[in-house]
Amino acid sequence: MSIIIGNFIIALSTVIDYVLVFYMWIVIARAVLSWVNPDPYNQIVRIIYNLTEPVLHQIRNRLPVTVGGIDLSPIIIFLIIIFLQKFVVTSLYVLGNSMLRP
Repeated sequence: MSIIIGNFIIALSTVIDYVLVFYMWIVIARAVLSWVNPDPYNQIVRIIYNLTEPVLHQIRNRLPVTVGGIDLSPIIIFLIIIFLQKFVVTSLYVLGNSMLRP
């Protein structure tokens, strides 16, 4: 039974890691879009904004992350994602591996 739970935890850590990497790329796309003037009615632009704006808005409300007119909230998101990858994902992976060993 512990083998099944261990494999589940390892798989869960892998999925979380992929989701975090995917979200990091979405934030990068959002930052690139902020440098140009995209069509706000474009479906892809709307999806990217809808996926990132709730998180970026929370960061902007809680921290003063605008310096000289430059929004630094994507950098804060990157730091949070890196922390989650290094702490949560790695901890889950190690926990899963420890359950596989007899």
